[in-house]
Amino acid sequence: MLDPLLLRAFVTVVETGNFTRAGDRLHLTQSTVSQQIIRLEQSLGSRLLDRSQRQVWPTEAGERLLGYARRILRLEEEARLALNPTQTQTALRLGAPEDLAGELLTEALRGFIGERPHLRLEVESGLSNPLLHLYRNGELDLLLVKQWGADRDCHARWPEPLSWVCSARGMVAHDPLPLVVFPVGALYRQEMIHALESAGRPWRISYSSTSLASLGAAVSAGLGVSLIPSRCVLPGHRELSEDEGFPPVTGLELALYARTGLDADGVALRDLLMSLGEARGQD
Repeated sequence: MLDPLLLRAFVTVVETGNFTRAGDRLHLTQSTVSQQIIRLEQSLGSRLLDRSQRQVWPTEAGERLLGYARRILRLEEEARLALNPTQTQTALRLGAPEDLAGELLTEALRGFIGERPHLRLEVESGLSNPLLHLYRNGELDLLLVKQWGADRDCHARWPEPLSWVCSARGMVAHDPLPLVVFPVGALYRQEMIHALESAGRPWRISYSSTSLASLGAAVSAGLGVSLIPSRCVLPGHRELSEDEGFPPVTGLELALYARTGLDADGVALRDLLMSLGEARGQD
């Protein structure tokens, strides 16, 4: 008989890709999780995890077990809820960048939650790199994120065009070029600086914020030039061309990540995000 305690440890290690993170999620020590995996492998007579790389991946036998393990754990949870229907359900956790959380999701999520009064949906909005880190740590169930080339385990991806913009009132012509940017480590900031340095153009940071709305307002006010998603260009902006010394920046993608083994609500939200991404890509 398969022990659900050991199966939960196995599924959590696969989802987080790391024994330490799995332990944090399960509120156990790393050594305890490791011992649970060893016990499971011994009981099945198969090696379930490849520990030779930085991120732990399931072996062929582990991949075969994974679907069964998730179904067993899901059935255990269904039985628990059937016997105690007032028990609080696990929250469904979604991460999304700020511009998507405002533009793409709010109305759709309002309808989604309205149809599911039993569901507690938690949405985390922020910069893409921290959100991806949360997902890799097992702290999010679904994620919409911007990346320069999505990782191999993404569920779907769509191109995310970018535009150089300045104020519609006029271009700041002098060098060093003032830039309106996200904080250090943000996706667009790195590409802006790389493109300008490749072109041999001096630059300086004139305005920095974690808020896309704040950056958009700063550009409109004439505080500098920025690189933003094309769909976020405002009436107070003017798009800058390659002829003006601003080379196109391509390759950014919007990627959807979703954990395997989601329950019915999770699958429904994943499918909703898929339809929104596809519709957005056709705009």
